[in-house]
Amino acid sequence: MIHRMLRYPAGWEWHVLQQSKQQAVRQGPLPSRKDSMKQTAVSQEEQRASKAAANKEEIEVSKENTDELKQMFPESAAWIDECSGRKTNNFSLGEAPSSGPILYGTLMIQVSENQFDIQPLHFWLSQQKLITMHDDMRPALRLQSSEHTLKLNNCGTPQEAFFVMLSTLLETFHTGLDEFETRLGELESSMRIRNRTGLINIIIERRYELLHWNHLFVPLRELHGAAKEAFMEELTESEGYKRITYKLERIETLLKHYAHEIDTLISVDDAIASFRGNDIMKTLTIFTVMILPATVAGAIWGANFENLPLISYGWGFNGMIALIVIITILIYIWLWRKGWTGDLLNARKPQEIIAEDAPESSELLGRKRSKRSSKKTHASKKELRPTANGLSRRNRT
Repeated sequence: MIHRMLRYPAGWEWHVLQQSKQQAVRQGPLPSRKDSMKQTAVSQEEQRASKAAANKEEIEVSKENTDELKQMFPESAAWIDECSGRKTNNFSLGEAPSSGPILYGTLMIQVSENQFDIQPLHFWLSQQKLITMHDDMRPALRLQSSEHTLKLNNCGTPQEAFFVMLSTLLETFHTGLDEFETRLGELESSMRIRNRTGLINIIIERRYELLHWNHLFVPLRELHGAAKEAFMEELTESEGYKRITYKLERIETLLKHYAHEIDTLISVDDAIASFRGNDIMKTLTIFTVMILPATVAGAIWGANFENLPLISYGWGFNGMIALIVIITILIYIWLWRKGWTGDLLNARKPQEIIAEDAPESSELLGRKRSKRSSKKTHASKKELRPTANGLSRRNRT
């Protein structure tokens, strides 16, 4: 077990703990390839026995470390037992006779840019002491850098220092959100330029990324409220607590904004998919109606009867083809006049529609403005027009 105690000018202490891990030591030289091929007599029972012995020894080492920690910090014995092997978020409030109000538990934090690199931060916080237990020492080493040591030296209480530490550990959170925002912007641009059918998979992937950041953010909010409940005004008036409050509000605003953008993208994709489906069904229906005369003619004249219309004339085949074409054209004209063909034959891209509509809308707006100005000028001239007596209407009234 590794223990390091840091004392700061305000009188409070920070105890950094890391449980020692047992490392297997190989005895003797490594076997050669020939020897390893010969050593196949190890049964599965012996392997299970060796694994059980290793697990038992590891449990004994962990128990020794736990007993050692309890002797060093008897007031936090319950917290030490709860932290053994915990990999989930958990926060508890309490009160010790010698320490007053306490806040303890486990916070899962993302240590690096890798979303799967999440490590537990076990903490025990009182009015004069902060104890942190780490499975991975990267967060502790980052907090003990010269840049952050100056901030910790300016903290008057361990509660304020704890939230300064959390603010420092949230740098990875901000970096991840910036990268997420970049990928979300690229998705919006690609969806606007060319809405492919496979974009829904990318949208769902961005949704899962946002859920990941939400899962990391919600425990921070809970811890923020639990600390306020435990230490009251003594903590809420400190500078470190106010800073992380503003930071959490900013992060929450970003997460809500990203969630709204993703919901909007999903709604747009659903609307476009619905329009595409309607256009496809409409196109298939129109084509079915258009070939209906040829289908009927083929069904009738393909029957096995001797007496069929126009079968004995040389021009019968050409006449039937001409009749089918005429009926098909008449059906199309009828559909077109009804307005049921739509833009199936004159389909345009959204960029073309926007480019064509923009000059028309600006020209229409200019016409409206010119009409308004001409009306105002006409009204002013009519108001100031002199009468037969040489006086304007305004002066006469």
